Amino acid sequence: MKGVGFGLGVILAAIVVLSGFRTVGSGEVAVVTRFGQVTGRVLSPGASIILPFLERTLYYNTKKINYETAPDDKSILSTADYKDIPVDTNTEDGQPVDISYTIRFSVDPTKATWVAQNIGPEEALVEKIVKTESRVWIRNVPRGHSAEQLYTGEGSLRVQEAIYDKLKPIFEANGLILDMVGIREIAFDKTYVDAIKAKQVELVKIELEKNKAAQEEFRKQQRITAAEGQAREQELQRLTINDALLRKLWIEKWDGKLPTYVGGGDNSTLLQIPN
Repeated sequence: MKGVGFGLGVILAAIVVLSGFRTVGSGEVAVVTRFGQVTGRVLSPGASIILPFLERTLYYNTKKINYETAPDDKSILSTADYKDIPVDTNTEDGQPVDISYTIRFSVDPTKATWVAQNIGPEEALVEKIVKTESRVWIRNVPRGHSAEQLYTGEGSLRVQEAIYDKLKPIFEANGLILDMVGIREIAFDKTYVDAIKAKQVELVKIELEKNKAAQEEFRKQQRITAAEGQAREQELQRLTINDALLRKLWIEKWDGKLPTYVGGGDNSTLLQIPN
């Protein structure tokens, strides 16, 4: 019996020790709590011991974390850590849009104790800060831009930069390091998209007509220039041709043979010149 009791004691002791054993992975920190209160002790990657049954640990990922919004058909293919639906909002000129975006962030390991004390576990951090704050600004910032600006892409970049500037200090104040804000898609109402496409087609047609007109004008100028050049050439020839020049040209063209016939005129009579 003593042997059995000793064996049970060893097993119980081993269970107690093992219950206080904690392993923290690479890219993580663990905040130690005692009876629900944060102790201020933070466990770094590796093996550590806490008080069995009295203390617990809250784990925080210090690697890059992705929070992503996307429609259901695209969300299936996403590998983001946290997924959500797109944000619906309106442009400055009242066009409804759905915005899909990505927030990449990490937990500041030096503020893990504060996060545990004031916000809670990582899931609460994402829900209360990342999700709430980003969706608020994603909804409000685009309202200062027209639908055309957002559709062409120029406005979406400005919106993206503005949202990053808004979120960065908020994240820092709540123990997060904001790495990136990326707007992946701004989905417009189909009616508006069709109208924009029709407008672009018309603009292309107008440009083609302008090009045709420019080509015709160019050809016209070529013809005018050629005609002016020909007229100028004829004028110069008229001014420079005189009797001396004609004689010179006649001599240069004469082959040295005398004419064999003379006469002609009104009676059309030709006489052969004897050799």
